[in-house]
Amino acid sequence: MSTTDTFEIFLVAPPGLEPVLAEEARAAGFATPTASPGGVTTQGGWDEVWRANLTLRGATRVLVRLGSFRAFHLAQLDKRARKFPWGDFLRADMPVRVEAVCKRSKIYHHKAAAQRVEKAISEELGATISKEAALVLKVRIDDNLVTISLDSSGESLHKRGYKTATGKAPMRETLAALFLKAAGYDGQDPVLDPMCGSGTFLIEAAETSVGLLPGRARSFAFENLASFDADAFAKMKAAAQVEVKADTPRFFGSDRNAGAIANSRQNAEAAGIVALTQFTEGSISDLQRPDTSPGLVIVNPPYGGRIGNKKLLFALYGSLGKALLERFSGWRVGIITSDGGLAKATGLPFLPPGPPVDHGGTKVKLYQTAKLP
Repeated sequence: MSTTDTFEIFLVAPPGLEPVLAEEARAAGFATPTASPGGVTTQGGWDEVWRANLTLRGATRVLVRLGSFRAFHLAQLDKRARKFPWGDFLRADMPVRVEAVCKRSKIYHHKAAAQRVEKAISEELGATISKEAALVLKVRIDDNLVTISLDSSGESLHKRGYKTATGKAPMRETLAALFLKAAGYDGQDPVLDPMCGSGTFLIEAAETSVGLLPGRARSFAFENLASFDADAFAKMKAAAQVEVKADTPRFFGSDRNAGAIANSRQNAEAAGIVALTQFTEGSISDLQRPDTSPGLVIVNPPYGGRIGNKKLLFALYGSLGKALLERFSGWRVGIITSDGGLAKATGLPFLPPGPPVDHGGTKVKLYQTAKLP
């Protein structure tokens, strides 16, 4: 049985964007981030687990691999689970729930496997087992190797803790952050979203530009672990605090829906970056180039899956492309859509599209251009 003070840390990513999250983790100084299906693996102690939750914009959640052992039948799983040092990680006064997955193993019944681990925790540590518990242990039995991981995040990390107003089919903050990075956004350029919805792209871009941490306004499951050091974590947060100074707006949102503009303003206010943003009600044909240096236009238009009629959408994409080609020379464009035909209808000179990515059950791709002529 192996457990250690340095863990394998698994950063969960939307499938298709694992390399983008690996790049973010590398730039943030995490040890040798390696992309694999479903996420990115790195190494570190508890401080790196806290830091990953607090600072990484693209991770959906942060799993900690606590240890592993072999088990070929349920009695063996029961015996070895009882010897596992639960008290190093879990507190007896915090309820926990166990989720198990079995693959290619002699133990093939995931519910029976979960029950054995639950019983070991409740009888050896004295912790309560509850289906409603915020603290989740994940048991994976693959080829008879039992790997025990802990979800250190709690609620999905796209829940930043300040966004209250959303419209139809909102893009998750984590996904928006990864698409911005995939589109080459590094925090320096102005950003414009001509169909801004609840302002997600612009708020993520503005926070990146000033160094506001994505996890600054929320709590995490790791705060309820035996290993948690509240003072050390408070220092980590304090060291990264930034003051947002009033500045010329560099993040521009427009939408023809007045409710969307009100939502965007409310969310930008709650995030503390309203001074950097400008939101305007208006249609695509009214779209004006901001009085700034060229930057990035990024947009997640409707694509007919849930919102909008396909025929009308071709006209919408056509007018979007026309406005951008006529008024946005020198700007780069990133469009997220599920339909290559709609992307083509813009008439924009797209580079080869990115990989398919799941967005609310629909596979979408990022289509982007170099600087427009």
